[in-house]
Amino acid sequence: MGRINEREAELDQWFRAEVAATRPGASRSPQDPLTPGGPLTGARCLELFDDQATARHLDLTARRLTREGQGYYSIGSSGHEGNAAVAAALRTTDPALLHYRSAAFFVHRARQVPGLDPIRDVLLGVVAAAADPISGGRHKVFGSKPAHVIPQTSTIASHLPRAVGLAFALERANQLRVACEWPADAVVVCSFGDASANHSTAAGAINTAVYTTHLGVAMPILFVCEDNRLGISVPTPRTWIEQAYGSRPGLRYFDADGAELLETLETAREAADWVRTHRKPAFLRLRTVRLLGHAGSDVESAYRRPADLATDLRSDPVTRTARMLVAAGVATPGEILRRYSDIGALVAATAESVRGETKLTSAEAVMAALAPARPTVVRTDALRTAPPQSDQEQPWSAWTEAVAAPPVDTGDPMTLAQAVNHTLGQLLARDTDVLVFGEDVGRKGGVYGVTKGLQQAFGVRRVFDTLLDEQSVLGTALGAALAGFVPIPEIQYLAYVHNAEDQLRGEAATLSFFSNGSYRNPMVVRIAGYAYQKGFGGHFHNDNSIAALRDIPGVVIASPSRADDAAAMLRTCVSAARVDGRVCVFLEPIALYHTRDLYRPGDGGWLAPVSAVRHADIGLARVHGIGTHLTIVSFANGVPMSLRVARRLSERGIHARVLDLRWLAPLPIDDLLDNARATGKVLIVDETRRSGGVSEGIYAALLDAGFDGRIARVTSEDSFIPLGPAADTVLLDEARIEAAADKLLAVP
Repeated sequence: MGRINEREAELDQWFRAEVAATRPGASRSPQDPLTPGGPLTGARCLELFDDQATARHLDLTARRLTREGQGYYSIGSSGHEGNAAVAAALRTTDPALLHYRSAAFFVHRARQVPGLDPIRDVLLGVVAAAADPISGGRHKVFGSKPAHVIPQTSTIASHLPRAVGLAFALERANQLRVACEWPADAVVVCSFGDASANHSTAAGAINTAVYTTHLGVAMPILFVCEDNRLGISVPTPRTWIEQAYGSRPGLRYFDADGAELLETLETAREAADWVRTHRKPAFLRLRTVRLLGHAGSDVESAYRRPADLATDLRSDPVTRTARMLVAAGVATPGEILRRYSDIGALVAATAESVRGETKLTSAEAVMAALAPARPTVVRTDALRTAPPQSDQEQPWSAWTEAVAAPPVDTGDPMTLAQAVNHTLGQLLARDTDVLVFGEDVGRKGGVYGVTKGLQQAFGVRRVFDTLLDEQSVLGTALGAALAGFVPIPEIQYLAYVHNAEDQLRGEAATLSFFSNGSYRNPMVVRIAGYAYQKGFGGHFHNDNSIAALRDIPGVVIASPSRADDAAAMLRTCVSAARVDGRVCVFLEPIALYHTRDLYRPGDGGWLAPVSAVRHADIGLARVHGIGTHLTIVSFANGVPMSLRVARRLSERGIHARVLDLRWLAPLPIDDLLDNARATGKVLIVDETRRSGGVSEGIYAALLDAGFDGRIARVTSEDSFIPLGPAADTVLLDEARIEAAADKLLAVP
């Protein structure tokens, strides 16, 4: 068994001593129920004991491997093994998003699926082996595509919004006949700890579930709070979870002692059946204990009293189940101890067999599942012009009439807002897997009218309003993506996404990475952003901070400045989501939504026709002009400003080209270099902040590629954006752009 520390030895010795001291009951057949008329036979109870004991030995072995330098960060499940009964209360086709202490749940679920070996699978994750069937060696997670366990990392409630979104989307997929891997009567189970229950993300997700049900919408989700009364070292009051969630209207509450297998199984079955029947949320508090500390090198004795540790030991669920089996006459103490030891030997032998498994050895291997890209397939999907089905022809007509939009491909020029609206309508009409939702997008048609008429045309099942909570908006998208949809959620303003950013960073962007591509998060998040709204806003409605978005690996960031690009890029993003499972952020410049003119009032120079057969490859820029004196690199609001500056420069005999990046992640490096080398001088026009803005990345890309020409940049200030005319003092303007161009050109 290798080295074992004092606390682990104490736990193992306690189990053996307690079982040996248990007086056997009258012998009974394993096929007999343990209680008169009860649902659990002795044989079934032995199986659940095996699952609990397996989880225990996986904990002990993971800790040993870590001490020996062969294993890596792994949070233990000892004391939580009662969750095996929760797994037994559900179907294998019920999607599960598990707490990091749900090892026994995972073992039981995996053992019900032919061909799976939960012992080997978990240990492959512990040693970070490339053969790990779920993460491919990237992280130790509980996940399995065949077992319908969606992997979660060390989540602090961040998976709850996704779980709520999935419960919502299961019903919606059935109604809209969208292909979904889970049956229509499935129940989503989501487990988490008592400390996580206090997180605003958990509170918001549970509120969303209750709110949605209050509206009459199905929400088949079982929240399982594994309450061990500790958040690392911070205690949770014994009665807090019940007080916080036990009497909330709209949330059915259940409670069970996780150390008692029969009680847990009966309560979990009652809870699961209630959710499956009523299609409403329920909350199961599973009272547990935490044995062996939080994780890794955590030493409980530094912050817990010996008496408390001893009390928890008496509530060890593995010991309790073993003693119950002996007292019921299902097995003798010797038989239980041999069974326990045999499981330990099997786990140890499996650990030895995985020690030498190959690890990920290159950046390419690590990143392979991060952001798959098949541009040719994406292009083919984006250019599809298949007519809507017969049952959709009337909504298409209703949509075009409702918004007074031109029919497809008339060539009539549009504003950027009209182009986005028109393209959303085309996508909704063409593909039933598309959903459009967010705050005020339905009945109102968006704050700026961008989604006007879409709900009227396509109905509330496909275009709908959400409650005022960005975490829930994105959580709905995360769940809908799993259920087979291509969700297009809207975040009303760029500033609003920051309080929900982890739903993109920690959930959407990591799912493919930590599942080795088994699960994906296709979604296109529309965000109204940037500044330059005259007479409106201030900080929360004029935000130019996108550094946090550009820092997320694998996320595509599109930022169109004109109608034709907006239409083409939106179509491309939706296809990249559908085809490659990409997470796309579509940043729409508010100040350009309804802009019609470019150089002078009435010229209509910023209108453009929209074509259903135009596509914009991810990572390709657009160049305006062929000037040879200067390359102005910009995006969004900076593009029309730069074009006006270029017009004034041309009147003085200076010929500049304007490169519209369009894609802020990945940056169009090849186009950037080609156009930079064509003139030898580059002016970066960046409306975001000087620190953490886009210009820093452009600068670095040019220097990394060996560009030896002159580079300058002009940006907005490192400031929040104030209200009224004061905004002009911190925002980039054309005068500063032109002055920077002159200064750059003045240097030979």
